[in-house]
Amino acid sequence: MTLKIIRLIGRLLRSATFLLWLCAALAFSTLSATVWAVQAGSTAAVATAKMAQMAATHRKDMRRALAKSRAKARLKRSMTALPFIGLGAVGYFEEQEYRAWLKENPEGDRVAYACESAELTAEVLDEVLQALPETLRPGEEALPGLLPKCDAGAAGAEGP
Repeated sequence: MTLKIIRLIGRLLRSATFLLWLCAALAFSTLSATVWAVQAGSTAAVATAKMAQMAATHRKDMRRALAKSRAKARLKRSMTALPFIGLGAVGYFEEQEYRAWLKENPEGDRVAYACESAELTAEVLDEVLQALPETLRPGEEALPGLLPKCDAGAAGAEGP
């Protein structure tokens, strides 16, 4: 009978040991999964906060650049509205824009700049005219006669 009891106690110890090992393994796995989930959540939260901050900064920068551009255009308009200051201002602004264009197009000259400016002005003018009511809009044949003719050879016609 004592042998049966010893065998029974041995089986109980093995079962208890297995159950304790299983509980410990499950607890460790649960703890590891919890730590991983918390880390992933905090990483996502930090990334979301940083993206929101960057978006807000970008919106602020864009609003500032747009406001600055509007203020610059308003200043140019007000300066050109005064006839005696306007002519000098127009010449100054045009020269500044030509120099900026020349930095981007070092092989260009004044004729190429004038042609490119005329083409862009025509596009903008067309957009502005399309925004006008149809009764105020000039005829389609009026605009082409006002703009200078620029051909591809004219840009390189002047020498150094």
